[in-house]
Amino acid sequence: MLTTNLFMSGLIAFGLALAPTGVVAAEPHAHAATVKIKLDNGKKWPTDEALRRGMGEIRTVMSEALAPIHANKFSREAFDKLAGRVQEQIDHVTVNCKLPEEADHQLHVVLEQILDGIAVMKAGKGRADGAVKIVQALELYGSHFNHVGWKPLKH
Repeated sequence: MLTTNLFMSGLIAFGLALAPTGVVAAEPHAHAATVKIKLDNGKKWPTDEALRRGMGEIRTVMSEALAPIHANKFSREAFDKLAGRVQEQIDHVTVNCKLPEEADHQLHVVLEQILDGIAVMKAGKGRADGAVKIVQALELYGSHFNHVGWKPLKH
């Protein structure tokens, strides 16, 4: 289960990175081992209130940022602030979300992609690419998790 921010920070420290396809290294020492996001026997995975709240907030802040990012009017400071706001929601989810084990494993694929996007938004170059990674993660979330009322971002 998602229980601490320390765990997610550890994932970053080990350099796990998620490709836009939804494939991620299974663990730091796994050589070419991958975990691909999947449905639960053709159905979406369950969610809980903490997860829905956190992902909903991430969707909201990303939605608000997309137009200025596309217009190339998003400053370094704005990317840093956006990355911080998304990280706050990831922290909330990691502390408060309680999913069944299999759903939790699938959620990690999505969260790792978001964490990768946060890191890119804080980097010196290609900050907009970080926003793209987060939007792609939100698309994975919406297509794989049962979040009533979820609407994909239009970008």
